[in-house]
Amino acid sequence: MSLGIPTCSADDDPDAMYAKLDAAGCVVVHDVARPDQVAAARTELVDHMASARVADDKPTAFYPGLTRRVVALMHRSPTVRELMMHPVTEALGDRHLGQNCSKWTLNVTAALEVGPGARDQILHREEDLYPYFPLPRPNLILASMWAMSDFTADNGGTQLVPGSHRWDADRSAAPDEVVRAEMPAGSVLYWLGGTLHGAGANSTPEDWRYGIILTYNLGWLRQEENQHVSIPLADVLALPDAMRSRLGFDMDYENSLGFYDRSVLALHPAEVSASSS
Repeated sequence: MSLGIPTCSADDDPDAMYAKLDAAGCVVVHDVARPDQVAAARTELVDHMASARVADDKPTAFYPGLTRRVVALMHRSPTVRELMMHPVTEALGDRHLGQNCSKWTLNVTAALEVGPGARDQILHREEDLYPYFPLPRPNLILASMWAMSDFTADNGGTQLVPGSHRWDADRSAAPDEVVRAEMPAGSVLYWLGGTLHGAGANSTPEDWRYGIILTYNLGWLRQEENQHVSIPLADVLALPDAMRSRLGFDMDYENSLGFYDRSVLALHPAEVSASSS
């Protein structure tokens, strides 16, 4: 029997919020993105989403058909860059990932539209990227799905298996252990890297479910999306230091991972302009 997906508000105590996330492996937080931020992100990405190919319906494919997917959002949407650093995410990331690293980084960005007729995605774990750790793995990834439209059980609301982040490798989810995230636009679904999940089936006649996924991993792990080529260096150098760090463009000073010669950056026009202002 499913444990259910706990909910809370964006102004709840971060420790209480993380306690729910840690216990269930997932939590829905309401009223995180303002309506103007949702509208701005959709506007900034509208041309990219419109030109994205709708995936073919292949029953064995990892990504279900009848969906659109756009990546490299840090380059394409200034608003999504703001959401990437939201205080709720920062608080949960520090609590979950900060236990195993001195800095944590952005892992994946994608805008996803699930169209009518799309099937359930195969249940999987974000941490399957790193199979070298036995299940249940240590804290490696924190994932989030920002609702750009209302999520319902019928229009492709994300499937989750609460509690599965503590399961051994030989346990599979029974049908009655799978629940579907339901939340209004502006809400965020957070789940842990060990939680079984997948995009939900869309049984509606015309409702495209729209979400933005942002995941984060330990700073000493390889990022799934190569942020160093997903956003131009000139754009990176114009960002605030904290945002550049979250993207993985600085050194982890505690253990020297990612060291570089800053004089090389000084040759870049954007860096020269920033340093002289």
